[in-house]
Amino acid sequence: MLNKSLLMAALLGTSLLAGAHDYTVGELQIEHPWSRAMPPVAPTAAAYFVVHNQGQEADRLLGVQTPHAGKAELHEHVHADGVMKMQQVQDVVVPAGGEVRFEPMGYHVMLFNVPQQAKDGERFPLTLTFEKAGAIEVEVAVQSEAPVTDAGHGPEHHER
Repeated sequence: MLNKSLLMAALLGTSLLAGAHDYTVGELQIEHPWSRAMPPVAPTAAAYFVVHNQGQEADRLLGVQTPHAGKAELHEHVHADGVMKMQQVQDVVVPAGGEVRFEPMGYHVMLFNVPQQAKDGERFPLTLTFEKAGAIEVEVAVQSEAPVTDAGHGPEHHER
């Protein structure tokens, strides 16, 4: 007979793992792609994830595509003249043995002309195209809150 606390721990652990999802292509690992649930009439959204590069060479994220939006672009937030602003970037280098975080107030994927916002708990496809690793399709989990990271904070609390 199983101990009740062991059974509860097993069930809780399974449900926590069901929310996390990672993808691997070559030496790259894409960790938990997510997007914040937006109001139904919002024309834009953003997607976030972490890219880990376990290889000996850098790779570059060259572009993104999704049927969920009319256009998807790589963006970053920059501090210029005392103001935070968002700007498009053409690519993002993922250093060898390192990682790049796509997170609120940092690098992110900007989704424009979103005809219908996904709701909390839904997912949508996003294709990431890398210079060396090629294309990888991930499923972006739509969440009402930012996920808690290994540091115990939402991604907006990470130092860059």
